[in-house]
Amino acid sequence: MSPIDAAADRLLLRTARRGGGWTAVLASAALADAAGAVLLPAALGRAVDEVLAPGPSGGAVWACTALIALSAVAAVAAEPARGGATARATAWLRHALVRRVLAVGPAGRFDPGDLTSRIVGGAAEAGTAPAAAVQAVAAALPPVGAVVALTLIDWRIAAALALAMPLPVLVLRAFMRDVSGGVRRYLDVQGVIAARLAEALRGFRTIAAAGTADRELHRILQPLGRLRREGETIWRVHGLIGARGLLSVLLLQLAVLTAAGLELAAGRISVGELVAAAQYATLAGGLGPLTAQVGRIARARGAAARAAEIMARPAVGYGERELPPGPGTLELRGVSAAGVLKEIDLVVPGGTAVAVVGRSGSGKSLLAALAGRLTDPDSGQVLLDGVPLPELSRTALRDAVAYAFARPHLFGETVLEAVGFGLRRPHAAALQRAAVTACADPFIRRLPSGYATPLADTPLSGGQAQRLGLARAFARGGRLLILDDATSSLDTVTEQQIGRALFGAAAGCTRLITAHRAATAARADSVVWLEGGAIRAQGSHAELWRDPDYRAVFGERA
Repeated sequence: MSPIDAAADRLLLRTARRGGGWTAVLASAALADAAGAVLLPAALGRAVDEVLAPGPSGGAVWACTALIALSAVAAVAAEPARGGATARATAWLRHALVRRVLAVGPAGRFDPGDLTSRIVGGAAEAGTAPAAAVQAVAAALPPVGAVVALTLIDWRIAAALALAMPLPVLVLRAFMRDVSGGVRRYLDVQGVIAARLAEALRGFRTIAAAGTADRELHRILQPLGRLRREGETIWRVHGLIGARGLLSVLLLQLAVLTAAGLELAAGRISVGELVAAAQYATLAGGLGPLTAQVGRIARARGAAARAAEIMARPAVGYGERELPPGPGTLELRGVSAAGVLKEIDLVVPGGTAVAVVGRSGSGKSLLAALAGRLTDPDSGQVLLDGVPLPELSRTALRDAVAYAFARPHLFGETVLEAVGFGLRRPHAAALQRAAVTACADPFIRRLPSGYATPLADTPLSGGQAQRLGLARAFARGGRLLILDDATSSLDTVTEQQIGRALFGAAAGCTRLITAHRAATAARADSVVWLEGGAIRAQGSHAELWRDPDYRAVFGERA
């Protein structure tokens, strides 16, 4: 067995346990129903023979009554138990997968489409494992019992049964046709969840920087209630499969009854045994449901293998330390990461603005991600005011570091909520001041409802989205502000206006800015020039400008 198969089996066992008491109820009901189904034809046949025989009847009639009652109670109990076990297991697995994805964060580098498929559709498949396993075992008992019983009655009848066994396949085909409508609705709701999850995945860095993983978990999985209702509809269709399967079983019964009638005419079986043979022919048609359950288990195992690959990703761990008083000094000591950055040593003094420049692929964005712990280095340390970032609590780290990105992802119902995303107690006045600083206030006030305009109804250009992202970063405050090419889509005038606040003496916090424009680098206190994953030089923009290779980083127009 491969390691991933073993991990899938372990995950299925964990998922199966989440069925709770519903799984135990289902197992009890299924076994009771199977036992009653196997014993009832024999008891019925004995009752018929007792009635036809002279003398007082025995207890076979009462045995039939008890077995029928047992099967009825078991069937009633099995329906809600099956749905409950599956719903609980699926919900637990989805929560576990989403928690793992958000805990791994941007460093996981998941493919959004594939990940959505695993969490939405894959978890639904894996969640059927508890009920499918129980039902597969229970479904195997009546057909096996029927074959054994018919062999004991007369081997010729058993041979006729064997010839008609392919007929239950028709039941499966009818079942697939009947559930198609319910499955479509179920997948529609899955699509809603997938769309929300894909949105969150596109904004991984924003969620991690804001520290709102738990809030996003609730938002993503909010449609689970509707998904559960559609799932219950599908399970009700499952309950009707027995009635629909009767049509195909009639042909099987015809073959068995023909053989049994010939045996009765030859005097080799009794009338009661003829009745029992007809009932066992119906039970033998249960191979169709057995095949379906085995198929569900196989699909669940495959889905669990895909889910296990997600669960194998290590989650980001946090410490318990708080930051001591300090100006926001950032240090990188011997940092190497992702095969791109190599032995980086860098000190960004507190309260200063440092621009990071370099050609595409030199590691600028990776350095920015390391500085705020959106990813961890392969070796070396990143410290803020002398404290290694992994030792900080989640709250301490996210309160101290604010991010703005080149392509910010905006979350919230309104524009104002988008600016305040991630803040525990946002104040409207402070958020509007941040929007003014980011030069976003003028275009926001031109919107139909200003700051209260629904975000979904607000078409934004790249520059407008960047200004909202900058406003969100300014609103967070903290000791360290990291801008990963966050002004690339702004026009020159707007960038200069924002630069006055960003590089002014009143900025107050440490600023690390990845820059593609010479004008941005020129306004920084110092420049870090990356080349080939290493620091080639560090100094003021004016000093570095004397090097033609440095000027070439910005292109000929610089």
